[in-house]
Amino acid sequence: MTGPLRLATPAPSVNAPLPAPRWARWTAHSVALAVLPSTIWRLGLASGFRLGYTEDGYEGISPSGAWGPAYLIALSLLSELAALLTLGLVHRWGEVVPSWVPLIGGRPIRRRTVLVPAWLGVGALAVLWTPFLFWWAMPHDDMTPTGHTLVGFVYLPLVAWAPLLAAVTLSYQRRHRPARG
Repeated sequence: MTGPLRLATPAPSVNAPLPAPRWARWTAHSVALAVLPSTIWRLGLASGFRLGYTEDGYEGISPSGAWGPAYLIALSLLSELAALLTLGLVHRWGEVVPSWVPLIGGRPIRRRTVLVPAWLGVGALAVLWTPFLFWWAMPHDDMTPTGHTLVGFVYLPLVAWAPLLAAVTLSYQRRHRPARG
């Protein structure tokens, strides 16, 4: 009897974590997308566009010299990098150090090494971004009315960052429970 060649797949290890559920993978990817509008807006500010600020308002928030744009670019890159780290909670590189990393490549990552920063991030993000729920209730004299609305919509997705990260972190925590008995 001939048929398609099937390669034997190794039996999963008793201690191997379950793969991330589809909803957790989608949620992790949505974190990077939630941060993107504010990143683009900050990069526009760094490029010299007022993007909703009055002339006086723009000068007030735009530090003079080369450090002002550099700060906005660095903040944008760090925000995106932090958001992309959420993907480690649903991909293999969040469980085992990639082999290309010198000295420690291929080593498993301890559960606590992932969970402590993730939960601290949830707390920090909730404190940082939840006040943006009240953006439209606060006056912003340094912005045009259109700019005030624009910035509200650009930063509003960041309010979702903490709960999305919490959901993905909880999924990771449940999938990586220590073996009992």
